[in-house]
Amino acid sequence: NIDLDTVIAGILHDVPEDTSVTIEEVEREFGPDVARLVRGVTKLGTIKYRGLERYAENLRKMFVAMAEDVRVMIIKFADRIHNLETLDVLPHQKRYRIALESLEIYAPIANRLGMAEFKGQLEDLSFKYVYPKEYERIKKLMDEKLRGKEKYLQAVQERARTELKKSGIPIIELYGRNKRLYSFYQKLLRKGNDVAKVYDLVAIRVIVPTVADCYATLGILHKLWKPLPGRIKDYIAQPKSNRYQSLHTTIFDDRGEVIEFQI
Repeated sequence: NIDLDTVIAGILHDVPEDTSVTIEEVEREFGPDVARLVRGVTKLGTIKYRGLERYAENLRKMFVAMAEDVRVMIIKFADRIHNLETLDVLPHQKRYRIALESLEIYAPIANRLGMAEFKGQLEDLSFKYVYPKEYERIKKLMDEKLRGKEKYLQAVQERARTELKKSGIPIIELYGRNKRLYSFYQKLLRKGNDVAKVYDLVAIRVIVPTVADCYATLGILHKLWKPLPGRIKDYIAQPKSNRYQSLHTTIFDDRGEVIEFQI
């Protein structure tokens, strides 16, 4: 549902750089707003990360400051994801540089802007090229942990949905989601590579209309299943640094398996 000028600028973003068409011609044909967005994306393309961690934070700040319009960031993220999807055609060194830049600069900015979908895609697509051996290991581990669990997760979702409806809580969405590969890798590093300590490999996300509904949902889930002690997190009372707000709880299901709910 993004505005038309952003779509047009997205299609034209490389035109002044890669062809003889000037930014003035773009403005004449498509208007000042499209030209400003294309100009902004071109300007961001001049920032290059060379892998020095001490410069990364300054680079992130400069990147955000240079993009006066958040739509420039959206186009740049979409462009970078497309680049990452086609990295195989480039020489090894260039692949590594682009992927590292995406991981160290682009993904953290997307996170700060609350663009979780962009952040996740940027991280997972880069992971494969920056840490190829770790990527293969984590992918294999994830496949092993999730194999054959689809039906029983579906049953847990259905039971939660039925009980919430019975209690009169309106559900906007209720769905399962698997942890992203890079996020799983990061968590494993924090947990000393102990996969048994990663409780949110599979999570069920419940979206309800109000804060009061969130807390009521938590109570109903705890009545249905026994919560894991010390695993209830209230990010509504204490939001994360990127303003993310929700309730997280980890429960033991009827089979004794642990599942995280994010409300």
